[in-house]
Amino acid sequence: MLNISLDENELKKLALEEVRKRVEEIEEDMFLIDTKELCKLLSLSRPTVEKLFIYNPDFPSMRVGKKWVFNRQEVKEYITRWSIDVRKKGGNVDID
Repeated sequence: MLNISLDENELKKLALEEVRKRVEEIEEDMFLIDTKELCKLLSLSRPTVEKLFIYNPDFPSMRVGKKWVFNRQEVKEYITRWSIDVRKKGGNVDID
């Protein structure tokens, strides 16, 4: 005879982790993101994102009507290059 016991809390934890992974996969599939999603992706406030990136002509952004949109992959590539450059210059970013 086979006896199986389940820890309900551990099962909930595993299920939530799988849901979180799936949500991340869905988000990764989004081709364009808006300013709110960009701020979330970068873990920065909107004013900081505006100062550092949105109004920078080199940043991969597009204006569609009144809304800014960004290609997720291009943003990731830009941020990778930008962060390498920042670290080469001492690792501090002045946003004043």
